[in-house]
Amino acid sequence: MSRLTRSFGFAARSLRRQPARASVGILGIAAVGALLLDMLLLSRGLVVSFHDLLDSIGFDVRVVAGDLGPIGGPRLADASGIARELAALPEIAEAVPIRMAEGETPAPGGVGFSLMGIDVQARRPWTLVSGSDRLESPGRSVAPGGSAAVPSVLVNRRLATALRVSPGDQIRVRATCSAEQSAMPPVPFLVAGVADFPFDTESQLSAVALRAAVRSACGTGTDDTADMVLIASREGFGADSAVSAIRRRRPDLHPATNDEIVARMQQQGFSYFRQISTVLSTITMLFGFMLIAVLLTVSVNQRLAEIAALRALGFSQARIALDILSQSALLVGAGGILALPLGVALSVWLDAILKKMPGIPMTLHFFVFEPRALVWHAGLLAVTASLAAAYPMWLVTRLSIASTLRNEVVS
Repeated sequence: MSRLTRSFGFAARSLRRQPARASVGILGIAAVGALLLDMLLLSRGLVVSFHDLLDSIGFDVRVVAGDLGPIGGPRLADASGIARELAALPEIAEAVPIRMAEGETPAPGGVGFSLMGIDVQARRPWTLVSGSDRLESPGRSVAPGGSAAVPSVLVNRRLATALRVSPGDQIRVRATCSAEQSAMPPVPFLVAGVADFPFDTESQLSAVALRAAVRSACGTGTDDTADMVLIASREGFGADSAVSAIRRRRPDLHPATNDEIVARMQQQGFSYFRQISTVLSTITMLFGFMLIAVLLTVSVNQRLAEIAALRALGFSQARIALDILSQSALLVGAGGILALPLGVALSVWLDAILKKMPGIPMTLHFFVFEPRALVWHAGLLAVTASLAAAYPMWLVTRLSIASTLRNEVVS
């Protein structure tokens, strides 16, 4: 039996002789470890979740007219021509222009919502819930016996509930494509289906129609502009190759991969959560260090006579110090294992609270599990256990055997 195994066995027996103190230590480390795990999940959770959200819709490159972010900058002129030109590149499988607008049903009881126009092709950046996601533009039949002049629209579940509509119903929509535009008369749309849109918030009302249908509803039928063009790179090339090809072909455009968008968001907005995570992780480790250090120090002070007797029987300083370190490792190890399910449950609760912040998509998460988080969690707890055992180990190595035993007999 190795020295390390004997030390762990001796440490385990010492802890069993003090069940109350050992339980307090394990439960305290479990609470500290759960908070530490959650802070590690928070440090990169929003970044990982946002990247997964971008990838989930099947497009890995965004093309805009100005370097001002994905949406909100100048619009792309001749969007259809740009999409055709980019789709012809061998590195690109699909190029889809989108245009953002606002929609509203007529008063009384009007309901406002976000309206997106998209030149949908093979990929669908939404999840169909009911009905059909086959979108038609004005002038084409959308249903057997339906009016050839009625375009179709997809609505999200909250908008379907607010308007009390289902697939096959008609709604009248007054669309606005720019702040300077005057209000247009409402036009009919046929609700083709109900879908979930990945970037919707908990309370957002959203709808999607073909870009031509949105332009027609806005009264800007000849306005071939778009807020961005979504690009799906061809298999075997990848997003970076697609971006390089776009820059060579159209240096006036500003393409960005999902990785670049996430990196920009991490620098501009997500760094706050990393900073918070670092500060709280440091505080959490400090509490864990103090808890274990105090428990071990009290335990050593109460066992000074026992330790002196063991030294007199031939136990070396290194062996006694290793026993103290083993006690710390057992306390932190048991508490760290218990911290994992506790931390996961706590992260689910905290995530639900943070997702109630305004403007947060429902599919976005603040706490995301990564294997690297477990590695960091174990490493930080190991460092905490080692540092917490340093002072009690120093006490036992400095212990005077003769004076300690004499004081014990006198007392």
